[in-house]
Amino acid sequence: MPQTTLRLLTYNIQVAIGSRRYHHYVSHGWKYVMPHGQTLRNLDRIAEVLAPFDIVGLQEADGGSFRTGFIDQSQYLATRARFETCLSMVTRDFGRLAQHTNSLLAQHPVQAVYEHRLPGAMDGRGVLEARCQLEGQPLTIFVTHLALRRRTRMRQARFLARLIRFAGPSVVMGDFNAKPDSRELAYLADRAGLCLPPYPSHGTLPSWRPRAAVDHILATPELTLEEYAPLPELLSDHLPVQARVRWAVPVRAPDVLGSEETSAAPAEPEPA
Repeated sequence: MPQTTLRLLTYNIQVAIGSRRYHHYVSHGWKYVMPHGQTLRNLDRIAEVLAPFDIVGLQEADGGSFRTGFIDQSQYLATRARFETCLSMVTRDFGRLAQHTNSLLAQHPVQAVYEHRLPGAMDGRGVLEARCQLEGQPLTIFVTHLALRRRTRMRQARFLARLIRFAGPSVVMGDFNAKPDSRELAYLADRAGLCLPPYPSHGTLPSWRPRAAVDHILATPELTLEEYAPLPELLSDHLPVQARVRWAVPVRAPDVLGSEETSAAPAEPEPA
């Protein structure tokens, strides 16, 4: 029986450090580079949050390095929460010491996956693109984590808009480091047709006093997002954001799924 909706979640898990106060950024700072005894307990609690969802986008999961006891956190969560598919893109690679990833967990197969490096002064940001289906129709999921600097985020928004225009019906989710009324999200709405999230009703950072709405799930006009809200889970310095996606209008599948190679699409030129 076709599934009429998909439950989505995006979550910056902060490498399972679990900051719950401002002073933890200092007092727990060593956990960004050293293994600690709470890693598995925090991951198990995060897995309980992820388990009810069909597709999960993760940011700041470690790909299996010294600081996590060489545990691939996304794969661990996929196993504990019983996800069929686990895909990861290493965005910031410090070898055996640390490996930041963007990851996607799915309860069903993914037909194709692409990795895109985002522009920036330093390598370390990217977009994971996955092609799947909803009611037999092609659906593209993008998982991303944009830069801290506004100027760099604008360059990345231009690149991301180009990818979305090639992809067809799409959902984009992640840590944008940008609020709903920012220039970056306005650009994505204008150039990629993404529908902006409600503002200012879904603060996600910091999790213990959520004021800044920087984690988002966005969709192209063919799709409708419902039940959009953060979850009150204090397991990271970010709150996770959930939504349910369904078709807003009937969409006819193209002749060949993924016939246009988004990974070959050039980024938009920078304005002079």
